[in-house]
Amino acid sequence: LEVIVPRGWFLPVTPGTKYVSVAGAIANDVHGKNHHRAGTFGCHVTQFELLRSNGEQLLCSPTQNVELFRATIGGLGLTGLILWAEFTLKPIAGPLIEMERIRLPSLDAFFEVSGRSDQRYEYTVAWIDCLACGESLGRGIFMRGNHKESGETGRSGLPMTPTIPFDFPTFVLNHTTVKVFNTLYYRAQWQERIKSQVHYEPFFYPLDIVNNWNRIYGKRGFMQYQCVVPHDEGHAAIREIMRRIARSGSASFLAVLKEFGEVPSPGILSFPRPGVTLALDFPHHGAPTLALFDELDELVREAGGAVYPAKDARMSAANFQAYFPQWQDFARYVDPHFSSSFWRRVTVPQKDNF
Repeated sequence: LEVIVPRGWFLPVTPGTKYVSVAGAIANDVHGKNHHRAGTFGCHVTQFELLRSNGEQLLCSPTQNVELFRATIGGLGLTGLILWAEFTLKPIAGPLIEMERIRLPSLDAFFEVSGRSDQRYEYTVAWIDCLACGESLGRGIFMRGNHKESGETGRSGLPMTPTIPFDFPTFVLNHTTVKVFNTLYYRAQWQERIKSQVHYEPFFYPLDIVNNWNRIYGKRGFMQYQCVVPHDEGHAAIREIMRRIARSGSASFLAVLKEFGEVPSPGILSFPRPGVTLALDFPHHGAPTLALFDELDELVREAGGAVYPAKDARMSAANFQAYFPQWQDFARYVDPHFSSSFWRRVTVPQKDNF
């Protein structure tokens, strides 16, 4: 970004952090706020060279070693080492984003605003208060934006980023404090709509502005949960997922809701698919957190959705294989000398009944 933005270019797709490698973006087939238009990062990869454990160096592209190309995109690093990669960029006039923030009183409002925004705005996403319930279930702030069509392409004048110097005590993030934070954050925008021009960094990478932000979760850290459910089941499934979270008392002030579009990914194991995706960060409280995630997994499976492998540390083999029925096709391309604790966990023989 430091190289391309001053020259009038931007990434075709970017996740919620800039601290990601190109190979990592390919291996996890990352998505961003513009999935409804641009699809995943893998959609913009033109070729890469893959080093296999037997010493082979294979050029992979949509026309060469096609199946290995498809397996590596979203392949979680299991097909080999990416030595280099080529991908397309998109032209921009400058570093600014014309953004609009819309206050959402409910989950129904999210779906209504999101449906109207995708045609006019390249980037759309919503912060959701996952602890609100009743008529306020799903309330939040919807953010949409486009690159400013004219402007300087020089370096930004962003201030130095602050740093969290120590691990917060575990009791700091609890149901009460997060509920207060979420309420204040929601009510801080008393206007229904606010338009502004912002630098791309706080728009795309709000958490990167604070160094070591993860330390607010204390020494036990946090666990992420991200799922996608198809559009046909999306409204009801997301509503029930949010009800379960609110009822559980688990606290998350980082809850992001977005609709994925119809652009298909070339990756065999790619996570994004048409539907609604919800991403949350929870303080890691051990068994209660894991029990909640298991409960959410079942809701996602019943809705025909999937959980994001890139953010997972505990899903069962039975659920993974239900979410990704194409996993056996992918397994043929796994390098015989490559493995991971995730892959071993989700491909062992299962006794579970579907």
